[in-house]
Amino acid sequence: MANTDLAFTGSVPELYTRHMGPMLFEPFAEHIASCVETMPVHDLLETACGTGIVTRALRQRLPEPATIIATDLNQAMLDHAKAISVGHRIDWRQADAQSLPFADATFDVVVCAFGVMFFPDKERAYREAMRVLRPGGRLLFTVWNKLETMELQLIAHDTVAALYPQNPPDFFRRTPSGYHDIATIRTDLAKAGIDHADIETVELTGQAASARDAATGYVRGSPLSAEIIARDATGLERAVDAVTEAIAARFGTGPIRARIQAHVITV
Repeated sequence: MANTDLAFTGSVPELYTRHMGPMLFEPFAEHIASCVETMPVHDLLETACGTGIVTRALRQRLPEPATIIATDLNQAMLDHAKAISVGHRIDWRQADAQSLPFADATFDVVVCAFGVMFFPDKERAYREAMRVLRPGGRLLFTVWNKLETMELQLIAHDTVAALYPQNPPDFFRRTPSGYHDIATIRTDLAKAGIDHADIETVELTGQAASARDAATGYVRGSPLSAEIIARDATGLERAVDAVTEAIAARFGTGPIRARIQAHVITV
């Protein structure tokens, strides 16, 4: 993982929520919430909650007595999550999923949506999730499938890479889609003492209002922006323009629907 892979600061949290949400996270937020809705849950922990897209879907689906503690390592993402979330039943806290500040057997369900890929020590994160679960509790986490199953993301990746052929940015392939191999996931779970997990590959549809909205999300609303700036301090608008053109050539300039694919893992 590059140092820039955790660069969710500045305007990134707001752009991430506004643009990346509909394209990537909102469709799976509903899917995850529908899965958790079938589980016995009173106390739920979410790790790597980001700006709370999945958190808010969980709150809508879970019955009133259920409580949610939503954690993230990145304070900027948490601050944005709190600023845009209304209502109760969500306790926002900064915490490292690899070293959780909770007692053993505290939660019925632990959810981690598209965060495991960013954990340097995945085995430790799995052990921590299992430690804080009560007997019979569930761990549910999601990871993106390989980049070729993510239509808009692949276009953004290829287009930006072509702008810097001597040193192409590789954020999307390296990290978001860098943990797609099911055999590797099962091996890491086994190292953490987890000998069985249900893994389902799910394909859904993401949406963007326009080619430029999609390009803005992928370029400015993700750590890809930091990779671009490291190569060209004034390169963001050039990259947005190039990705807009490439997406429009494939999908047109108006509203876009594109496939997204992820693995949903339940322990």
